[in-house]
Amino acid sequence: MKRIAAVLLLFSAIMILLLTHLEMEEEAPQGFAAYRLIAHAMGSIGEQPYTNAYEAMVVNYEKGTRVFEIDLMLTEDRKVVARHEWTESMTQQLGQKEKLPDDKQAARLSHEEFINTPILEQYQPMDIEGIMDMMERHPDIYIVTDTKEQKERDIQYLFAEIVNAAKERNPKLLDRVVVQIYNEPMLDMVQDIYPFQSIIYTLYATQDSPAAITAFVRDNHIDAVTMPEYKVSPNFVAKLRQAGAVTYVHTINDTNTVNNYEKWGVYGVYSDLLTEPELERNSLRYTMTKRLE
Repeated sequence: MKRIAAVLLLFSAIMILLLTHLEMEEEAPQGFAAYRLIAHAMGSIGEQPYTNAYEAMVVNYEKGTRVFEIDLMLTEDRKVVARHEWTESMTQQLGQKEKLPDDKQAARLSHEEFINTPILEQYQPMDIEGIMDMMERHPDIYIVTDTKEQKERDIQYLFAEIVNAAKERNPKLLDRVVVQIYNEPMLDMVQDIYPFQSIIYTLYATQDSPAAITAFVRDNHIDAVTMPEYKVSPNFVAKLRQAGAVTYVHTINDTNTVNNYEKWGVYGVYSDLLTEPELERNSLRYTMTKRLE
């Protein structure tokens, strides 16, 4: 048994070194893709996910995370804010049920109502102005858009407002806005508004085949693909890598699962709880490199 364990350990070491060597031969990912961790809904605060709150962004930034996925919706008066959905269950999850009148429990809030209703009685809701202010103060922050609007005109309006908010401060902020698209037509729609440099194709809503997705990624120079766990396979990940895209899986909250996907060639994850430094410390490549030093 000890001999088998030793052989398996040696095989694992060889595989990890081979993967590392292959990565070194390739051009290192740049921009947001230099990071393996994307904070889901800005990451949890006090183990509470889905807040999209200012304090969640600050806390996770201080822990070393630099890429933040943000849920974006329109208020009743068509302002862009960080909110996952306008439902009664979300109102309750955010601890706002007692703070809002009955007719607002499952309805769009006005911008004023949204900003002035604390999350869990202590955290500050964020709008696009606050997000851009944070990006301006921290030039290493990237945001990943998760647009929750369903109508095309609302999506177009939302992205136009993002562009306007950035240009009012510094147009270069848009270099750090990573657009998450949900289908092939959305790429052209978004690029007609602004030629965003970075795109992530998220696969949870598409029914396209792996072959079709891979061809689209290759032909359009998509930076990254993210997918739920049930869509991951080593072959698919390898094909996407050959097409030029790194692969993320969502939403993963433990390092053992991260390591399992790393063996399949998955590059990174979206997470509520993990941070960038934590991911690096627990990486199989990092661990094996330390052992061999």
